[in-house]
Amino acid sequence: MTLPLKRPLNPMPEFVERALLERGLMEAYRQRPPYQRNDYLGWIDRAKREPTKRRRLAQLLDELEQGDRYMKMAWRPATRGR
Repeated sequence: MTLPLKRPLNPMPEFVERALLERGLMEAYRQRPPYQRNDYLGWIDRAKREPTKRRRLAQLLDELEQGDRYMKMAWRPATRGR
């Protein structure tokens, strides 16, 4: 069961969607909890300068590839059935 987020939902910018698809990371993105997906999108979109947006996008992509980081913090997916 997915609980609703308490914060407003951030839409996915086209350049983020394109980058996820190009790098083959859309499924890894979708497997993250809703709050993480929403946080990443808001964090990227709030950047005022394009270089900052690109740097934040690169961090998102790298963290999805590694699979063990969320906003530079250690993270691992919850295991069900334990």
